[in-house]
Amino acid sequence: MKPIETKKDYQKYVDEKTPNSSVGFNIIKAFLVGGSICLIGQFILDCWKKQGLSEDDAATATSISLIFIGIFLTAINVYSKIGKFAGAGSIVPITGFANSIASPAIEFKSEGLVLGVGAKLFQIAGPVLVYGISTSMLIGLLYFIFVGQAS
Repeated sequence: MKPIETKKDYQKYVDEKTPNSSVGFNIIKAFLVGGSICLIGQFILDCWKKQGLSEDDAATATSISLIFIGIFLTAINVYSKIGKFAGAGSIVPITGFANSIASPAIEFKSEGLVLGVGAKLFQIAGPVLVYGISTSMLIGLLYFIFVGQAS
């Protein structure tokens, strides 16, 4: 192999090693898989409603069910295959969030409950939770200051 000496040589090397991806096909796969996950969620919601749960309780039960399914599929190493195929289509729904929490915990379970599972549980999802909660608190505070006192 010829040594990389210039930016042009480096760019040629990168172009040779980078796999070609079809953006259009990736978008379609993400849409179909993400939509299928949402369709399954709607089916589960309808099933919970048929069991006699109220709209709010059925929505809560559906979220819990989808989280369980996401973690279960992560544990049996199926969700990673779905993610490789669908890309962002598997990340966006609630099952993707469950996967992002469960996969590091499962990966480091051999290191024990505290230093393995406990320490790695929120490795990926931690920043999402921190900034999501912080932002919601800030927006709630601003709402209270500018709108809440007018009521």
